[in-house]
Amino acid sequence: MKELIEYIARSLVDDPEQVQVRQERIGGKTRIELRVAKEDMGRVIGKSGRVANSMRVLLRVASAREGKQATLDVVEPK
Repeated sequence: MKELIEYIARSLVDDPEQVQVRQERIGGKTRIELRVAKEDMGRVIGKSGRVANSMRVLLRVASAREGKQATLDVVEPK
């Protein structure tokens, strides 16, 4: 699942080297945290959050196929 989000994010941004994906398990759920360069935040979030929501849908489908639950958080760069 981490690889899926990383692949999508790297395909969208101008600076793929700045893409960072962190995965942590909390109970039975998986939380995936995505960080990109400040300039690429708009590309990852999209108009009205459409791109980010589409990534969440794909993540939900991929995790459901494995019998798991996963969430995606797009985090502001430092």
